[in-house]
Amino acid sequence: MPHHQHQELLKTLHECMAACNHCFDACLKEEDMKMMAECIRLDRECADICAYLEAAITRNSPFVSQLARVCAQICETCAEECRKHDHDHCQECADACMKCAEACRSVA
Repeated sequence: MPHHQHQELLKTLHECMAACNHCFDACLKEEDMKMMAECIRLDRECADICAYLEAAITRNSPFVSQLARVCAQICETCAEECRKHDHDHCQECADACMKCAEACRSVA
């Protein structure tokens, strides 16, 4: 899969990674950080898989479809967790994760 065919997915992955990193950082500053622990953990998981899939696409990895399936699953799980919290950063992250999950499923 030449990466030029996946420019929109690359953009979506990057935006999701950035949203997860922002949410991760903001959650660390919340008053009840213990309540945010799962959100923080999933933000890291999601940001990491998005970055890895982005890299895999740009190097024409033969595992893009498999990685995209895993990425979609992690993005959905992160979105579900973020939706549990009323913070703007969590809601914005959830939106980015759902958009990314849909984009990943289109290539999986």
